[in-house]
Amino acid sequence: MKGIILLVLGIGLLHTASAVTHSLKYFYTASSEVPNFPEFVVVGMVDGVQMVHYDSNSQRAVPKQDWVNKAADPQYWERNTGNFKGSQQTFKANIDIVKQRFNQSGGVHIVQMMYGCEWDDETGVTEGFEQHGYDGEDFIAFDLKTTKWIAPMPQAVITKHKLDSNTANNEYKKNYYTQTCIDWLKKYVDYGKSTLMRTVCPSVSLFQKTSSSLVTCHATGFYPSDVMVSWQKDGQDHHEDVEYGETLPNDDGTFQKSSHLTVTPEDRKNSKYQCVVQVKGIKEDFIKVLPDLDAANVVPIIVGVVALLLVVVAVVVGVVIWRKRSKKGFVPTSTSDTDSDNSGRAAPQI
Repeated sequence: MKGIILLVLGIGLLHTASAVTHSLKYFYTASSEVPNFPEFVVVGMVDGVQMVHYDSNSQRAVPKQDWVNKAADPQYWERNTGNFKGSQQTFKANIDIVKQRFNQSGGVHIVQMMYGCEWDDETGVTEGFEQHGYDGEDFIAFDLKTTKWIAPMPQAVITKHKLDSNTANNEYKKNYYTQTCIDWLKKYVDYGKSTLMRTVCPSVSLFQKTSSSLVTCHATGFYPSDVMVSWQKDGQDHHEDVEYGETLPNDDGTFQKSSHLTVTPEDRKNSKYQCVVQVKGIKEDFIKVLPDLDAANVVPIIVGVVALLLVVVAVVVGVVIWRKRSKKGFVPTSTSDTDSDNSGRAAPQI
């Protein structure tokens, strides 16, 4: 569906640093006239692993990991359910407000919010962020450093002035992202360390539709999500005519990622190409050598397989977000790392 982008997970460089950056992120998505999809969905994730879910069909906040209950007080789920219900009404109103700003009426429209924090367990450096999007575009974001809002489009200026005038709430947000969110992130990481700190080796396969089409190297079933899927030509790193896919979640808590190589039959005959997969925390590299055209161990790709995988991912994650076309003005603000409430936060009215 146009305008809907699957959740994109951050990728870190491998074999360059031992530190781990942990993250706590919440994704709120409200939609209008999207068939077979809830009007409102909330997903909470720790280190890319879904741990809480709410949607307008069930009307309940539910845990997605056993360990999350250990970090939650007895009233946690009731409190979150109430907050998410309130945000559901706010988001429904926000869609109508923004549609008016853009002189739109019916049709498919999406309002989204992503907020959360990150913590480097080696340096102690933390980051916090809150970003809002509309129909696949950045709409407005909170700047922790200035405690002001950034409006990248004219239709958001009204919202910026409205939110900037509430200085007390902006100070509260800064405290939340620099302290409360970080405290809960550390708590979740501690309780979920048996899951979040594990490593799982990938399964790597090569696919090709025809002998003249691009070759896909697909790695799946690995954990954590920090991965590099790259190509080598005659033993040297090869970046020409290479397209890198996104890291996507599987339904079992592991991840998948693909990289696509365009190579002519002549180059393939005269050179040795291989796909190299590196997963952070696993010393071994996983290598698949691209065979000669005469060989039969490159699996023909079935038309629709990639699309099917993406549909499965969308169902599992239950959330959509916008692809960032420009990060200018939306870089998380670094703070120093300095038992609080981490209930679902009320969404601001646009």
